[in-house]
Amino acid sequence: MNKFTYKNFGYLIFFGFLIASLFDMRFAVVAVICMVAPLTFALLGKGRYWCGNFCPRGNFYDNIMKKIASKKTTPKFLKSNFFRSIMVFFMLFMFISGTIKNWGNPYGIGMVFYRLIVVTSIIGIVLSFFFNHRTWCNFCPMGTLSSLIAKVRGRKTNMNVGNSCVSCNLCAKSCPMGITPKEYKGGSIESTDCIYCKECALKCPKSSIELIK
Repeated sequence: MNKFTYKNFGYLIFFGFLIASLFDMRFAVVAVICMVAPLTFALLGKGRYWCGNFCPRGNFYDNIMKKIASKKTTPKFLKSNFFRSIMVFFMLFMFISGTIKNWGNPYGIGMVFYRLIVVTSIIGIVLSFFFNHRTWCNFCPMGTLSSLIAKVRGRKTNMNVGNSCVSCNLCAKSCPMGITPKEYKGGSIESTDCIYCKECALKCPKSSIELIK
């Protein structure tokens, strides 16, 4: 039986949010935390650490969808700057326009949050059956903005790939973000899309990959 930790059961918060909001749509406004938190982590120099360790929906993908999702690589188009930019502007437009339209109506604003969370979650679930469980995370607007912040800061990740790496490629096959850790042998993973899920470290037969705090 899995030890009761956030990493193993954080998705219960995601379920709790979906259910509680149905009883009182004003509760859905708490979703703003998942919009602000990843950006805050990135601004503090932690990159997309929130995405791989604290995001309730990401936890749902890791613990539930991973068991039934495909193992295919996310298409390059879905990870392209063009597509990700469109997603950022589209989601911001939907959120801002919806909030302005319902300004002064907490139920209406709550519905804006709830609708965005539910629709994007369904998209993520559907895509997981075609590609992998974290496909949505490859173009999640908040993740994209967090990645952009990390790039502007010019900061590498704290995931280090040691010289004992034998280039077996097991790390790359396990990475839901399509990163190839062996390319950074002898240094830190430089991709700002690393979500610090540590799947690569768990799969490494030489224990060459580690998170340096």
